[in-house]
Amino acid sequence: MKKIWDTLRAVWQIKELRTKILFTLSLILVYRFGAQVTLPGIDPTQLQNLAQQATGNPLLDLLNQFTGGAFAKASVFALGVMPYISASIIVQLMGVAVPYIQKLQKSGESGRKKITQLTRYLTLAVTLIQGPGYLYNLHTILPREAFLLPDSLFIPTAMIILSTGTIFAMWLGEKITDKGIGNGISILIMIGILARLPQALFQEFTARVTNQQGGLMLFLFEMVVWLGVIAISIYLVRAYRPVPVQYARRNYTGGYEKNIFGSRQYIPLKLNAAGVMPIIFAQAIMFIPSLLVSFSDAEWAKKIQNIFGNIFDPWYNVVFFIMIVVFTYFYTAITVQTNQIAEDLKRSGGFIPGIRPGTQTAEYLDEILSKITLPGAIFLGLIAILPIFVYHLFGMQQSWAMFYGGTSLLIIVGVAMDTIQQIEAYLLNRHYDELLRTGRRRNI
Repeated sequence: MKKIWDTLRAVWQIKELRTKILFTLSLILVYRFGAQVTLPGIDPTQLQNLAQQATGNPLLDLLNQFTGGAFAKASVFALGVMPYISASIIVQLMGVAVPYIQKLQKSGESGRKKITQLTRYLTLAVTLIQGPGYLYNLHTILPREAFLLPDSLFIPTAMIILSTGTIFAMWLGEKITDKGIGNGISILIMIGILARLPQALFQEFTARVTNQQGGLMLFLFEMVVWLGVIAISIYLVRAYRPVPVQYARRNYTGGYEKNIFGSRQYIPLKLNAAGVMPIIFAQAIMFIPSLLVSFSDAEWAKKIQNIFGNIFDPWYNVVFFIMIVVFTYFYTAITVQTNQIAEDLKRSGGFIPGIRPGTQTAEYLDEILSKITLPGAIFLGLIAILPIFVYHLFGMQQSWAMFYGGTSLLIIVGVAMDTIQQIEAYLLNRHYDELLRTGRRRNI
């Protein structure tokens, strides 16, 4: 406990780091305040139906969770930063097939700025698509007296406000990244998810203890299991396979240039190099079937909608698991460029002992990556579908079961660890190297 307080004191004593943390917290407060402001033209007292619909529908509850409850409050931030995430995914996929995007990705800082600008424009386009769908959903769920303005006035103004809210949330995330600590967009998503945690925990506690659905001991057992899942998720995020690399060092002795062995390092190939993106990809695809068949009244369409509209349905999770494994391989292939790694090693005079530089090095890294990606993908898929097991096994509340795995837990763990690593970097620059000794990664 003393070490924790010493670390917090060390963080506070660094003026630059303290300023960044306070700046980040202030923008987070602005975002959370905006999430409570209801769209003009809607009676806030009539939003109970929307909140109940979001809570009763696991799919809507998932969207509501990512926006920190703003979705069910018909807030000006109801869409949150999800359009930005969708636009980022589209740009990344375009980087595989569009030569212009590939050229920008290799153009350094100037290319990155152009990609960022393209993502912003695409975010606005996605907002203009998702906004009408959200407003249609409001008209379907809320009673007519909930709308204080006629549709001819409410819909255009609501679209402008929703688009402005999304762009402003995106701007907050970018400012946190530039002048704060951590990745701003990821932090806003994490804060939105964490905002639902106290309510979900209280509901589960009330159901277990007050309503006598298992008692206090079962609730405490659930907490122990939850902490164990968090520990496993941390292992998944941090685990890597070290590939040893030897660097030749050039020395001049007596007018002759000689190569002697230099320092030995390693390439860390992560067990889960794709991060949480395969789950986000798969989740986005899983929304499509229920959306397509929602316009049909046929019996088969209703069955598909029941399956893909319920994240706790067994068949939904079977398809979800398979798609996560597939997308993990896909995303790892486009993010970890083994040919580029081999070329960079060759240019810097590095080589893997026993492996020739160039093509053989790339093939060797591909072989290792393919071996560790399979268990990583299965591991990721199991954590993603874990909520269905704990929900049926322990009879949990749906809102609390969502925190036992899936996108929510992995985003919280991944973003928290990335932010802590940035803080560690500042501390290490100030010679707080004892933090490094307690934060080693695990090898596999």
